Amino acid sequence: MTINNESFFDKVYRLTRMIPEGRVTSYGAIARFLGAPGSARMVGWALNNAHQLETYIPAHRVVNRNGLLTGKHHFPGPEVMESLLQQEGVEVVDDQVVDFQRLFWDPGLELNNFDW
Repeated sequence: MTINNESFFDKVYRLTRMIPEGRVTSYGAIARFLGAPGSARMVGWALNNAHQLETYIPAHRVVNRNGLLTGKHHFPGPEVMESLLQQEGVEVVDDQVVDFQRLFWDPGLELNNFDW
């Protein structure tokens, strides 16, 4: 999927870089914002490849719709995702973000006037 000469993966990376430190979002929220509401899994695939890019992508800030660290197995070690979140002040218990609703960053609300 290409919109404005930018690939879907590139849009995922650009949006993921906008997630503020100490906040989290979901694969589905990113997919919805990008106009592809059924593509949460594709967002996950993009983020699984993010470590190969030259530009840092804070993929650890993207969790599933319930705040679970479902992508943790794609980091260099099983505790890396949790550790990165905790360094930003995000508490994680049993692979789940504590106070997920309060920390949730919804690009549809936060970036409602953003021009892609």
